[in-house]
Amino acid sequence: MTRASSSGPPSSGPPRSVETVGPVLRALEQLDRVLLGKPGQVRLAVACLLARGHLLIEDQPGVGKTTLAHALARTLGLSFRRVQFTADLLPADLLGVSVWDAREAAFRYHPGPIFSEVLLADEINRATPKTQGALLEAMEERTVSEGGVTRPLPEPFFVIATQNPAAFVGTSPLPEAQLDRFLLTVTLGYPDPRAERTLLETGGRGQVVRDLPPVLDVPALLAAQRDVDGVHAAPPLLDYLQLLARATREHPALSVGLSPRALLALLAAARAWAYLAGRRMVLPEDVQAVFAPLAVHRLPTRDPAVRTGDVLARILTDTPIP
Repeated sequence: MTRASSSGPPSSGPPRSVETVGPVLRALEQLDRVLLGKPGQVRLAVACLLARGHLLIEDQPGVGKTTLAHALARTLGLSFRRVQFTADLLPADLLGVSVWDAREAAFRYHPGPIFSEVLLADEINRATPKTQGALLEAMEERTVSEGGVTRPLPEPFFVIATQNPAAFVGTSPLPEAQLDRFLLTVTLGYPDPRAERTLLETGGRGQVVRDLPPVLDVPALLAAQRDVDGVHAAPPLLDYLQLLARATREHPALSVGLSPRALLALLAAARAWAYLAGRRMVLPEDVQAVFAPLAVHRLPTRDPAVRTGDVLARILTDTPIP
């Protein structure tokens, strides 16, 4: 496969260093010891956080979705809250509410669980559309408005939402416009036989998540995010992104193509993937690695019998690299 030609990164602008990648890679190693046999999914989750996005995990119960979210927060030294989404969950249960304080003769705001650095929105499609919309609006704006006051969310702020298959009883599927708020989608699936055997032999307690030591802290993570922003994308690489976007927009099997916002998200995710490889510039294989996880939840097919993943694989095969 021919790689895109590239010019060297400019001397001005954000630093192109990757010195911060060492601790991040050690964090990946620790996460791999917890999520057995899922190195690709773990890497995508970390890349999503580095790109300042949010992650959607679509899978059935019991495959490690909660473990991934909790282990990620512990390993990166971030605060963690989990909210079980149910049909009776109200927006105020998530965002917080102002309560009248008689002693001070004023309303006192009680922040909700959304004010955490890593929020696990478990089974998001079991909540009503109103509650889903409240979360997704906060994800986009990174603020919460209540009682006429706008309050910023923590930095970093990373939402991991899990979604049960649509066939499950009592689910409300997220509309396409709301799905677009998630940078990447991953599916954990069943473990491979070797990882499953290890789970059986250890009782699933090979590494207790609550005892995981932090490998990073907030300043180190924010520095890594800034380094990701500085990863160089050469003009031919941008040409490749545009070719992929055009292919999705013109493909007869897809109802819609990648939007300009999705294209910017693809570049951000590819930068994060290149950063995790210790490189200072994006290569076509970085784009290819994140293309399907970024596009699969954004591009519905005209025929439900046609799998979006198969269409995306064909697009990657057929799109030339400049």
